[in-house]
Amino acid sequence: MSKRIPAEPAPIGIGQASGQTQFDVLIIGSGLAGMSLALRLAENQQVALLTKGEVLDAASAWAQGGIAAVLDGADSAENHIRDTHIAGAGLCHDDSVRFVVENGKRAVEWLIEQGVPFTKDLNNQAELHLTREGGHSHRRIVHAADATGRAVQKTLVQRLKSHPNIQILEHQIAVDLITSKRLGHLSGKRCYGAYVFDKSLGRVLTYGARSTVLATGGAGKVYLYTTNPDVATGDGVAMAWRAGCAVANMEFMQFHPTCLYHPAAKSYLITEAVRGEGGLLKIPPGYDGAGHRFMPDHDQRAELAPRDVVARAIDFEMKKRGLDFVHLDISHKPVEFLRAHFPNIYEKCRGLGIDISKDPIPVVPAAHYTCGGVVTDLNGRTEVEHLYAVGEVSCTGLHGANRLASNSLLECLVFAEAVRNNIAVHGVIELPPLPPWDESRVSDADEEVILSHNWDELRRFMWDYVGIVRTNKRLERAMHRIQLLNAEINEYYANFRVTNDLVELRNLLQTAELIVRSAMLRQETRGLHYSLDYPETLSTALDTVLKP
Repeated sequence: MSKRIPAEPAPIGIGQASGQTQFDVLIIGSGLAGMSLALRLAENQQVALLTKGEVLDAASAWAQGGIAAVLDGADSAENHIRDTHIAGAGLCHDDSVRFVVENGKRAVEWLIEQGVPFTKDLNNQAELHLTREGGHSHRRIVHAADATGRAVQKTLVQRLKSHPNIQILEHQIAVDLITSKRLGHLSGKRCYGAYVFDKSLGRVLTYGARSTVLATGGAGKVYLYTTNPDVATGDGVAMAWRAGCAVANMEFMQFHPTCLYHPAAKSYLITEAVRGEGGLLKIPPGYDGAGHRFMPDHDQRAELAPRDVVARAIDFEMKKRGLDFVHLDISHKPVEFLRAHFPNIYEKCRGLGIDISKDPIPVVPAAHYTCGGVVTDLNGRTEVEHLYAVGEVSCTGLHGANRLASNSLLECLVFAEAVRNNIAVHGVIELPPLPPWDESRVSDADEEVILSHNWDELRRFMWDYVGIVRTNKRLERAMHRIQLLNAEINEYYANFRVTNDLVELRNLLQTAELIVRSAMLRQETRGLHYSLDYPETLSTALDTVLKP
């Protein structure tokens, strides 16, 4: 007989029922998508914001570059739309692109109203400074120096913590969604909340919610090298898949071209804006072609080409010449300019013995952004009723086969507003009694080392076989290993108590399987999916949609 475990201490919600804590809205994830949605909903809803670690641990806080929006009279929505389509390699959905771009200015204005300290133009303090990044035809990136995500998150978190209708639940990880299928209802597909592992209590709690929102971010930790924080383990995609949602375009994993290469710098991204402001990619000394600026050899847009082009060019040069890294050189800019525009990068590098006003920055590509995800409509709705997905976890059709730089934070803001509007109309439902988590059949694990070893094996073979350049044979090898690990972890999951590491590894394996399945189905080269077996791009662009 399963035992009921009360939620202690009880968070504020719409009440307790049958051992469960109930909320109007449960938001899983504390990045910009989750934060901005919580603030918008809390005007008239009781909201729980769930996060695996501290509230500022999400990938949004790591975003350096900024937010793309048409704010300059010399620019236009059509320019931004065209740039997005070009970067997306013909796979962007025009309705989604237009929806996001046309609502971009209002999204930035909302952040300004919240008090976000965006950088002003040095020559006109009444205007925002706009920078330019790869793939953009105009300057349209609003930013807070070179730490935009951190500035935005720190501003919003103060408002979150002081709002009486928002409960922040830290150090809690969602295990699985509670759906009509799980409850034994044969008709309909509906979500009623989630089972959540509280790390401090060491047990699984039951959270009921009239509306549940996945804002869990991406899956960069499925790869050995990534710019993502440790929490980016594909949780939302895996849970949505198990709940019966379709996913799309998971093969399009964006590799950021420039991650700092240094043994003391874990996952430190060098923003696209460094190249936007004149940074040049070169071959380092001691190798054939030392000092050569190589990007013009690969693309006429040189350093301002889209990320997939730049990442492949760096990967090509590293493999061709046996390099561990390449150089990103912006030392030709005045030190005052570098300190003003890239203060965090300047100080980070200086702390590692690199003076970017004199020295080039060693960089390598790293897994950065999951362009595919849970399929949603323009209201953020998934195929499961009362379950929404917003931000990197979703596939809205905006990014296509390759995300245009700085469109990601914009997508979070625009779709958060859309989800708020839809919940306001459709979010009132009655919650049935929800069964508590059943732990009566499991015991404590006696071989935790299995998890760490399997985690390491997964990330290494995904990097080797499902990275920047792919082949059929590499994908087959990856799938074979995923199937072996899946069998092992599913047995482990069935017999031992839930832990944070077990939940994350289970989700990583599911997400890795979806990435590989999608890559095997796409028999062409398009955007971020580069196949040596299928080097041509097909004339018809189709999404890769997987259904449970």
